[in-house]
Amino acid sequence: MRRKDDEKAQRIKEAVASLMLEEGWSGTSISKIARKAEVSPATVYTYFDSKEDMLQCIYMEYSEHVFDYMMGQVETDMCGSQVIETLMRSFYRYMTENEDISSFMEQFGNCRALSSKCACRKSIGSVGCLLEELKQEHVIRNYSAQSLEALIFYPVKAIVFDQKLKSSEKSQLLDELIQLVQRAILY
Repeated sequence: MRRKDDEKAQRIKEAVASLMLEEGWSGTSISKIARKAEVSPATVYTYFDSKEDMLQCIYMEYSEHVFDYMMGQVETDMCGSQVIETLMRSFYRYMTENEDISSFMEQFGNCRALSSKCACRKSIGSVGCLLEELKQEHVIRNYSAQSLEALIFYPVKAIVFDQKLKSSEKSQLLDELIQLVQRAILY
């Protein structure tokens, strides 16, 4: 049995994210992943049972990183509007500073065959708990978790992935979006 190497695993994950950005789901093969990660295809299978398993595991790990990053920006003494602004700005910042990861997550999330089999709700758990606390404290309105997540995160993704917008336009739209979301969900 081969011993797993953290450095190789990381190279494989980075290769997957990069190839998904360059070639999409169908163009990303195990042999291309192995070549880009500078490992053998057998090494890829040491870490993952299949291409589908690999993509799901990587998606869940990257999702955890995003939500851990966002929660790391939230401070306990923030008011509701500050929490919402912090979540949205940190999500935007993470997505723009990690283009390969963000594009991988977007492509994965848009592939029903993969995302429907992925138990990714765990990754948003800490953010979901925070939103639930804010609902119980009557800071934000009692909307469903799915509606709140959609209002807070999906419009931010739309701004991030809009290739027609300049950086300054994206920043302006983000400011406007934060105000809209705050007005929609805060008491």
